[in-house]
Amino acid sequence: MHETVKNLISIQSLINSKLLELKEKSRIPKIIAVSKTFKIDHILPLIQYGHLDFGENKVQEAIEKWTDIKKNNDKIKLHLIGKLQTNKVKFAVKIFDYIHSLDSEKLANKISEEQKKLGKKPKLFIQVNIGNEEQKSGIQPNKLRSFYKYCVDKELNVIGTMCLPPMSEDPEKYFKKMYHLNKDLGLNELSMGMSSDYIAAVDNNATYIRVGSKIFGERTKKA
Repeated sequence: MHETVKNLISIQSLINSKLLELKEKSRIPKIIAVSKTFKIDHILPLIQYGHLDFGENKVQEAIEKWTDIKKNNDKIKLHLIGKLQTNKVKFAVKIFDYIHSLDSEKLANKISEEQKKLGKKPKLFIQVNIGNEEQKSGIQPNKLRSFYKYCVDKELNVIGTMCLPPMSEDPEKYFKKMYHLNKDLGLNELSMGMSSDYIAAVDNNATYIRVGSKIFGERTKKA
């Protein structure tokens, strides 16, 4: 069994144990295997095992890596987890099934325009700047409701929210806040938690977690 598959099974086991502890066995979050920078020989064993959700943070890399694979396996779901520039939207809408980084009206307008042209509506997460950090993208929590309404008016398929909590702080309080913000909007999906904090995210009702190094190992420039 390939190392990446062993790692995925281990993560699934830890999540199942946490859900058992929470007495929420029916709520199983989807694990997005973040395959950015890794070549296809690292990814194929996971696909062969039956894993379907993968994440990339660059549009061009996703096109080069996934176009042929998705043609041969239409069950694979590809998630854009990185920042999306407006000049890449038409390519992103075409290849990605989910976009986790909707963070401005300008981007909302462009996605609305391109999805009409392509006849395809990707599932979207609004990125929330949950820690109000100047250097991070995302909608401020106090502007989230009005931005969500703007997106709905643009006929965007917003299914949930996403956050990246401040790196130097305990993520728990931010995950709790995200859960309540998401619930207040009446949304069901919540994208939060990475390799370092996915258990805390599961503890706070995450429905999608984005795990890279815990599955693929640490990234190198040659990976």
